[in-house]
Amino acid sequence: MSTFAALALALFLTTTALAHFALPAYFTSLVPAWLARPGLFVVGSALAELGTAALLLTPGTRAVGGWTAVGLLAAFQVSHVDAARHTRTRSGILHRTGGVVARLVVNAGYIAWAAAVARTA
Repeated sequence: MSTFAALALALFLTTTALAHFALPAYFTSLVPAWLARPGLFVVGSALAELGTAALLLTPGTRAVGGWTAVGLLAAFQVSHVDAARHTRTRSGILHRTGGVVARLVVNAGYIAWAAAVARTA
């Protein structure tokens, strides 16, 4: 994978991290109800995304950053799988069956992107 792909992934993670701070209510709604203190998870995941982006920016830490991104994005799958259990009780397009499937597929694509960056760094 090219340097461009790694830098694009770093930009993506930075943008989503900043979105966590700009739109905390949205990201809090994605945290499974069985996890205590969802706000802490929102802030923690934003900080983890920023740290991962920093690793991706430096060629010497790019592979570690790629694998860190894989782990982080895989952890986010938990919220998407949990959302699949609640498609009948929650409103909004991202919480309906099609929206949840789309979230799972798109996030799987992000994981593949991060793995490709990690393998070729």
